[in-house]
Amino acid sequence: MTGERLEPAAHGAGPRAVAIAPSVLREMNQRLLLDQLFADGPATRPQLAKRSGLSLPTVIAALAGLENAELVRPAGRSATAQGRPATRYEANPSAGHVVGVDVGRDRLRVAVADLAGNQLGQLDLRNTARTSAALVERIVEAVASAARVAEIDPADITHAVIGSPGVYDSGRGRVLYAANLPGWQRVGLAETLGQRLGTSLTVDNDANLAALGEHAYGAGRNTDHFVYAHVDTGVGIGMILDGRLYQGFSGAAGEVGYLPLAPADPAPARYSASRKRTLGMLEEHLSTAAVVRYAREAGLAGCRTPEGLFDSARGGDQRAERVVGQLAGHLARLVASIAAFLDPELIVLGGGIGRHLDLLERPTRAALSQLTPMTPRLAVGALGADAVVRGALATGVQLAREIVFAGRAARAS
Repeated sequence: MTGERLEPAAHGAGPRAVAIAPSVLREMNQRLLLDQLFADGPATRPQLAKRSGLSLPTVIAALAGLENAELVRPAGRSATAQGRPATRYEANPSAGHVVGVDVGRDRLRVAVADLAGNQLGQLDLRNTARTSAALVERIVEAVASAARVAEIDPADITHAVIGSPGVYDSGRGRVLYAANLPGWQRVGLAETLGQRLGTSLTVDNDANLAALGEHAYGAGRNTDHFVYAHVDTGVGIGMILDGRLYQGFSGAAGEVGYLPLAPADPAPARYSASRKRTLGMLEEHLSTAAVVRYAREAGLAGCRTPEGLFDSARGGDQRAERVVGQLAGHLARLVASIAAFLDPELIVLGGGIGRHLDLLERPTRAALSQLTPMTPRLAVGALGADAVVRGALATGVQLAREIVFAGRAARAS
């Protein structure tokens, strides 16, 4: 190896040699092989050389460094054409761990995975916190409990990913537009949480993470243009465009709860910045609170959750069926807006309301026919209530691999 590579020169002057420090080249080779082992599974050194395009001596040297850093390990032997067994190597999944947390108003879902994405433990707990300080402590306790279920020390967690309603403002370390979580918008909250967890931290919107989860493991696999619509306590969408998550200029893309899609009222409600809440927007008409309100107005006082309403509709209660139709009208407005702006191949529905597509699709399609000529394909999310936490793990695994590689490779060199 010469420590050089060829790059195109400016103005079409032909290739020029650009020197690369040997240490940088070594790390590039090691990272390439480690990524291949994670992606394709165990392999021999000749197999890795063939896949990567690196020379066999380079592969041998890079694997030695990775093994010294405990990032790869022998994984048995494989017979060759000459009959001499060759050592197979695999990425060491236990070199780091990631935790994903789905923070909802009423529930906390927590899962732990290794660097290969193998889920080691999961918990679903009530969220009893009603202040930001209490919520931080509740998350810390939940992560520690999930680590014990996964049979690892909480200190062995490399990275944590928190899924939350709203938009994370990294400049001020706060979550915006998360009215359903009291105190969660406090400045510096994320820094406090990271310190209490003792690990690096990513905070992202729950619908974004759910979209990533469905893209990696669920209904959006092999689909590069789809939207995940989360319809629950709040309403939000995550957008996978050209195979990548789209978040907009400030990260607020997908906050469709603010769409003014409600029918006109004689005295229309409006957003009031001074009151720090949303009034009269889509979320007021297509959410858990809206379901309870509509059910009460229809004389269904016993239906205090979306699940209760949809169960009644499945049982043939005509009042419940009318409420489902009312919800479908608002859902159709959301679907029509998504179709007009983004033209996705697929819209995946999730959340406590969205997952009842078996009842919602027919009246939603009927309402859509009155709104738009566009007819996007609809599907229920395959991951159910685990979509956010699965997306958090998928995100965290990639970040944790980078963190572990940077730390261990530097110490081993």
